[in-house]
Amino acid sequence: MDKVRVLIVEDHDMARMGLSVILGSNPRIEIADMCADGQIGVDKALELLPDVVIMDIGLPTIDGIEATKKIKASNPKIKVLMYTSREGDDDIFDSFQAGADGYITKGATSEQTVSAVIAVSEGAGWLDPAIAKVVLTNIRRGNDIPEKRGEINYKLGKNLYGLTEREMEVLALIVDGLTNPQIAEKLVITISTTKTHVHSILQKLYVGTRAKAIAMAMKEGLV
Repeated sequence: MDKVRVLIVEDHDMARMGLSVILGSNPRIEIADMCADGQIGVDKALELLPDVVIMDIGLPTIDGIEATKKIKASNPKIKVLMYTSREGDDDIFDSFQAGADGYITKGATSEQTVSAVIAVSEGAGWLDPAIAKVVLTNIRRGNDIPEKRGEINYKLGKNLYGLTEREMEVLALIVDGLTNPQIAEKLVITISTTKTHVHSILQKLYVGTRAKAIAMAMKEGLV
């Protein structure tokens, strides 16, 4: 199995080194390089072509959101995982608008961080549970205010919950009653990747079971 090559873009020395230790100790992950500047991060990403860029938001030269836009504009195949202590609404929504594939806070556990990196490398989205609460709160608030309806949808892109196209396909098959092995066969992906997509869907819909995900999908008209 090929290793997931990761570029770390983080301007705090301790955070950057901590990430390199956490990720570098996992046999599935390889640290391609590290830097502390947004523009340098863009240049390195386009030069080294890592599988995943872990991107802080508050960076010198250009911030992580602008850096993400530049990377995605030049090479959409590179996955970007926002890694930050910021939990403000604008930062979250602007990150996804810029093309981020996931958003995890610096308070996440080592296991969560590793899982997030692997998930986005496999094409699944990742939303930190703490961030999911913010998204859900804004969705509810937007639905309660007529003039705000559609605003969250615009900011997140594909749909209210930020599901990727692949996650929408998986969700539709879940609603159809397919099991993980059946979904994997249908979409020609591994069972491991299927499980990663299902996990991401449950997080983004902020539900704990497939049954609740089905109910949410039907209620919100996602399928």
